Amino acid sequence: MSEQPVGRSGERVVVQLYVVIVALAGVMGFVLGNIRPSDLEPELFGVIALPPTPLGVAIYGLVTVGLGLGVLLALVVYISRHTDDDGQRERQ
Repeated sequence: MSEQPVGRSGERVVVQLYVVIVALAGVMGFVLGNIRPSDLEPELFGVIALPPTPLGVAIYGLVTVGLGLGVLLALVVYISRHTDDDGQRERQ
């Protein structure tokens, strides 16, 4: 009897990596907020002003990196699900 190799789904690994990167951005934002540079003024999308506190900078990091990578990840997932292996669109 041959055993099948144990592995992870590629999509699952990418999503786990996404979560780790977004969490790391939040942690780095918190650290940067604790350092408190004098010119730190986080603004989400250039509109929503956040306080220059550790929590405010962590939220800024989480949202900006999460949204930026999330849009790209969603685009990759959408394209991968709607194309054939040959690179042609599926007809549904």
